[in-house]
Amino acid sequence: MRTMGSIEEIENRRMIEQRRLDRLKNATERNRLGQFATPPELARNMIGYVKDLWKSRSDVIDFLDPAIGTGAFFSALKHDIPRSLIRRSAGFEIDKVFAETGQRLWQREGLQITPGDFIDQPSPEKHRRFNLILTNPPYVRHHHLKSEQKERCKAAVERELGLKISGLAGLYCYFLLLADRWLADDGIGIWLIPSEFMTVNYGEAVKRYLLEHVHLLHIHRFCPSDVQFSDALVSSAIVVFQKNASRPATVRFSFGGSITRPDTVQQVPYDKLVVTRRWTQFPGADRTREEKWKLGDLFSIKRGIVTGANRFFILPRAKARLLGIPHRFQKPILPSPRYLSKTVVASDQDGYPVIDCPLSLIDCPLPEEEVQQAFPRFWEYLETGKRQRVHELYLPSRRSPWYSQEQRLPAPFLCTYMGRTGKSSPPFRFLWNQSQAITANVYLLLYPKSPLQQALQNNDECMGKVFSLLQSIRTESFLDESRVYGGGLYQLEPKELARLPADFLLSAIEGIDIARQQYLFEGCRM
Repeated sequence: MRTMGSIEEIENRRMIEQRRLDRLKNATERNRLGQFATPPELARNMIGYVKDLWKSRSDVIDFLDPAIGTGAFFSALKHDIPRSLIRRSAGFEIDKVFAETGQRLWQREGLQITPGDFIDQPSPEKHRRFNLILTNPPYVRHHHLKSEQKERCKAAVERELGLKISGLAGLYCYFLLLADRWLADDGIGIWLIPSEFMTVNYGEAVKRYLLEHVHLLHIHRFCPSDVQFSDALVSSAIVVFQKNASRPATVRFSFGGSITRPDTVQQVPYDKLVVTRRWTQFPGADRTREEKWKLGDLFSIKRGIVTGANRFFILPRAKARLLGIPHRFQKPILPSPRYLSKTVVASDQDGYPVIDCPLSLIDCPLPEEEVQQAFPRFWEYLETGKRQRVHELYLPSRRSPWYSQEQRLPAPFLCTYMGRTGKSSPPFRFLWNQSQAITANVYLLLYPKSPLQQALQNNDECMGKVFSLLQSIRTESFLDESRVYGGGLYQLEPKELARLPADFLLSAIEGIDIARQQYLFEGCRM
């Protein structure tokens, strides 16, 4: 009979082996393969949660980890769960070296590891299913999956569950959905996965599964600044469900701290989850008031341009002048938000922003022959780009001519595209652009729609009022709509910004009749 001391000895050896195996691949390779080892303390905490769950159950544990690695969860299971409660333990591991290491470490403790891809394993007989699936599946982004692998997984999900899943889904989504055929009736699934599934469109299949196919018990979301994996900048969540057809009255949502000792807890009605698009708003204040108007009703919102080679196409204005680039082929463009200390961007007489180093964007529609004949100095600069093979890069090579750009009008209001929360500030900030500068795609551009556009035209007082109101948007509104990554980095897409509430802004703008707004805006909704 093994002693607790021997389990700890094996765990010590496991950690040494884990570090050795991690060093065999660089960070890029592990990112591509989704190999992010579960920290031992997190594994122990999750097994502590299992221990509490099993107090109300009479069955013994049949444990499965579909992405077992070197066995972090199994180690915690053996350490904290009485031997009498564990009947069977198994795992799958696609990396042969990891599988062999895990098997060598834990075979005498009853763990059977099968080398191979869990996704491709045939479904087990019903009596061979497992009543506890606990795993940290591989976090492989969709662009690292081969097209044939994607199609095979999508087809399997539709065949097994009747769910259609987006091709943008990461591998962890397929793992969670296809593990359904391995989970026994009334079995427990506990999944450590990226929290992004609660906000992005390709997470819809996972949310439908949790709402319609199983009894969702608990979702714990870690604070984004509390990164669980030192080598993966991803915000994590633990999803807990039981495989049965009953529907919960409420689902426990928790945030911050650990799943056993969270900072905040909220019981969310099941019916509310069904109609809520972004689950990251839970737990939170009960914001039951439905906003009628959204920013997308008042503004057309677009991303800034993508040049494909900023270092070549964006130059200090003074340098562009010295290089002989004609003024007509230069456009003012704002620098990255980190170089703007003020939220109001003033304009000089030429429409350039009043900043320390104004920038010019090269944008010329003329063919090469004409540029070469009419503007020899400009042609010399373009020739340096060709020697650097700028014209062969992905975006320039698809433009004609390759030194022309996407077309954007200057936008009066801008919003940063990424950011972090401060103690009292939202992760994103608005700018009032009084210049004629366009922007790169690190900004979102807000173009007022009519009749707001009419009210703002040549009315600096009204413009200032709208800008002030935009700046007053609550941090919670941003967090409800944006997606978050590890380290507390938030990202906001145009459609997400468009969904922010705007009733407060409409009602505060003088000179716009509310009834006329409703009539005119009804046809402008996004």
